[in-house]
Amino acid sequence: MTALPEQYRRYAEPAPHPVQPTGIELYDDRDPVVWIPGAYGEMVPVRKSQAPAAVQAAPVRDLSPQPLFDPLAQRLLAAGLGVGAAGAGLGFGVGQLAAGIALMGTSGLALLVGLLLAAGMRGGSVTHVRQEVHNHARWFGKTHTNL
Repeated sequence: MTALPEQYRRYAEPAPHPVQPTGIELYDDRDPVVWIPGAYGEMVPVRKSQAPAAVQAAPVRDLSPQPLFDPLAQRLLAAGLGVGAAGAGLGFGVGQLAAGIALMGTSGLALLVGLLLAAGMRGGSVTHVRQEVHNHARWFGKTHTNL
């Protein structure tokens, strides 16, 4: 008898008749071997029947670039908000230009008209330059030039 308590003795007793191999194991009778990543990252061979269930593949990610501006903001801008903003900016610019002309006064206006007239008159006359050079050879290599 063993020194084990009674509740554990049935597990310690030998089987009534041990199982003996009954035939030859053929290559096709075996489970195929699959390679799975081990605990430390190396690949480990495991019988296919003992391998863990297939891991769910990760869902496909969309790697297309995201829009630079928010699509809702683009729609609001296209719906008229942008037109109003551009109109306000254009109106502000024209107002500034008109204020500058109004504050210029009479002397400034006369100066502007004078500059415009001077620029218009400047291109009216054309000057042609003609230059003639005459070289005269004399005895013993002496030359004389008339301009």
